[in-house]
Amino acid sequence: MHPSFDPWLSTSVAAEVGMASRASAEALAALQEGRLAALLESASRRSPLYRRLLKAHGTAQPRLQDMPIMSKADLMRCFDEWCTDPAIRLDAVRQFIAEPAHIGTPFLGHYIVWESSGSSGEPGVFVQDAKAMAVYDALEALRKPDLRPFRRLFDPWMMAERVVFVGAVGGHFASTVSIERLRLLNPVLSNSLSSVSFLQPIERLVAELQAHAPTVLTTYPSAAVLLAGQSLASRLKIEPKEIWTGGETLSPAMRAFVQEAFDCPVANSYGTSEFLSLASECLQGSLHLNSDWAILEPVDRHGNAVPPGTAGTTTLLTNLANHLQPIIRYDIGDRVSLQAGPCACGSALPMLSVQGRCDDTLHLGSRSGRRVQVLPLALSTVLEDDAGLFDFQLIQRGPRELSLSTGAHGTAATAALRRARGVLGAFLKSQGAPDICIRCHSGQPPRRGRSGKLQRIVGS
Repeated sequence: MHPSFDPWLSTSVAAEVGMASRASAEALAALQEGRLAALLESASRRSPLYRRLLKAHGTAQPRLQDMPIMSKADLMRCFDEWCTDPAIRLDAVRQFIAEPAHIGTPFLGHYIVWESSGSSGEPGVFVQDAKAMAVYDALEALRKPDLRPFRRLFDPWMMAERVVFVGAVGGHFASTVSIERLRLLNPVLSNSLSSVSFLQPIERLVAELQAHAPTVLTTYPSAAVLLAGQSLASRLKIEPKEIWTGGETLSPAMRAFVQEAFDCPVANSYGTSEFLSLASECLQGSLHLNSDWAILEPVDRHGNAVPPGTAGTTTLLTNLANHLQPIIRYDIGDRVSLQAGPCACGSALPMLSVQGRCDDTLHLGSRSGRRVQVLPLALSTVLEDDAGLFDFQLIQRGPRELSLSTGAHGTAATAALRRARGVLGAFLKSQGAPDICIRCHSGQPPRRGRSGKLQRIVGS
C-alpha cells in the first residue's frame, strides 16, 4: 500500500465529501467554519512561522482576517519554519524532486511532493500528507460531473478505460505526480493510465497518442485545441469518449471547437498546485468551488474584498485540508469572481468564474515554408526547467522572429537570457522550426493582455 494512502481515512473523507455534495449553503458554511478554526489553531501551534506571525500580531484566537496575506516568495523564504513537521527541510525536498525517478513516490516515507511553475518568479514546493491527499482524491472522484453515467454504472472503477494525460511529464508537477501516484497505488490500473509529453514534436505526439488510443483525454485547453486541429486534418485518429481540461482559460469557442472535432463532451475544472481540486463543472457548465475544503477571497490591489460577481485583481486561497504546510490567505495570482445566487443544477456549492492563463500558441515558419505550432505551456516549461528563467515574456514578432525579455537587470539577467536563447533555439529546432531569430532584452516591463493578466507567451 502506498504510504500516502490511508484506506480508513480515505473512506471517512469520501463519506464526508459525498454528504456535503448535497448539503445546504448553511451546512457548507458550518463545515468551512469548523475546518478553518482547526487549521488556524494547528498553524498557530505547530508552524514556527505562523506562531511567530501571530505572536507579533498579538492575537490569541486568530481569525482569517487577522492573518497576513502571503506570497509564494514569502513562504519559500521561510520554508523550514512554514512546515509543521520539523523533519521537512527545503534542501532535502529539492534534492528529492531533482530526481525524476522519485515522481509519485513518498518523500520521507510519508509525504507527496510536487512543485508549481515559476510564473510568479520562482517555483513553489508543496508537501501533502495522507489527509490532504484523501481530500483531493475524494473531490476528484465525487465532485466531477458524470459525463457517461450509463458507462460508469457497469465500470465504476474505470477498468476498461484508457486515460491519457498530455502535458509536461518529466517534472514533479501536480498532474504528473498524481498520475504516477495512482499507478503505484493501484498496479491493476497502471496500464490504463498514461502520460504523453507535449514537449515533443507534433508528429511524435500524434503517433504516441494514437498508440495509446485514449478513451479519456485530459490536458490543457490550448493542447486540446491543437489536437482538435490535428484530428480535423485527419492526422490524429483517436476517438476519446470524454475530454477533461484545466490549467488555462477554456473559452466557449475553444470548447465548441474541441467537442466538434472529437464528437464527445468536454468538461473543465480549476485547480492549483496549492490546492489540487478547487472547482469542477456541473452538468449545467458552471464551475463550483469546493467551499467545504477551500476558501477563495477575490480582492482588489489593496487586499480588500470585492463584491460578488466582480473579478478581483488577485485571489487569496486558504487550504483547509493541508495542516502540514498551512496555506492561509495565499496570493495565487488568478482573477476569480464568486457568483451570487443558486445554480440550476441544485448544488449549494458557490459558483465562480476564472480568468486563467491567457498565453498564446505560437505559429512559426521555417525556410521550407512549413508551419509549426508550439504550445505556450511547452515553451514555459523549457524556459523554466531547462534554462532556469522564470521572470520572462516571449513575444512573436513575425513568422521566424521572437522577442525574449526579462524584467531583471544586470550581468545575471544578461547571462540568464543568453542561456535561455540557446535552450529555446534548440527546443524550437527539435520541433521543426530551426533558425528562429530570438532577440533578447533585459529590464523590459511585461506586456499585459486585455484582462490585465500577464501574458508570458504572446503570439503575433
